[in-house]
Amino acid sequence: MAASSEIRSECDLVLGVEVKVWRIIYSRIRPDAGDNLELQLPEGKTSAKFVTSFLRSSVPQLRPEEVQNYLYKSLPLLCPTTKLKKKKKRKCLSAKERRDLRIFELKPEQQRYELFLPLHELWKQYIRDLCNGLKPQMSMNMIQTKLMKADFHGAIVTVVKSKCPSNVGTTGIILQEMKHIFKIITVENKLKVIPKQNNIFSVEIDGFISYIYGNMFQLRSSERSVKKFKGKGSIDL
Repeated sequence: MAASSEIRSECDLVLGVEVKVWRIIYSRIRPDAGDNLELQLPEGKTSAKFVTSFLRSSVPQLRPEEVQNYLYKSLPLLCPTTKLKKKKKRKCLSAKERRDLRIFELKPEQQRYELFLPLHELWKQYIRDLCNGLKPQMSMNMIQTKLMKADFHGAIVTVVKSKCPSNVGTTGIILQEMKHIFKIITVENKLKVIPKQNNIFSVEIDGFISYIYGNMFQLRSSERSVKKFKGKGSIDL
């Protein structure tokens, strides 16, 4: 019992000292504090010396190592050597900023069909790997399911049906796919923006022809890759 009472008294003493230290720190400094020679900041010394002297004079029962403990552990804001690192939040460009910077716009000298033929060859190899070589014995439903989630940048597409007659027959390589549009470069080196809505596109690779119904394809490629499609009957134009 005697030992427990001694421990309790020591804890009360420590807590009392802590409370006193915090009260002193958050209280106003005495007007005559600067007159004390110990509390005056020597030339060429850091402010930590002043804080240490101030704590020693205000709380004389604290030992020197306890003063340092309060400075470097309990009160890091008072320690000039302790720098709080601000976590920088990574900022991405907004859609408006991307438009203003014209990141995705092609210069007129870059709008040439033959420049993107290697991209088309890469896309064909990507589709062959995705669909296991497009073998005839493979299920057509399986191929269609994989194509629905595939990336079409580099694919050659043709508009086969459209509510806008001038779009029918347009063929080119897809340079950019957005939620509602395809940007394609035609054989005539013209960059065209074709909306997905009210348009049906055909894609041909190794003799296999697939159709894209734009009304049901209004998703970004990143969203489409994780979306679970349900089997529904398509509505013709």
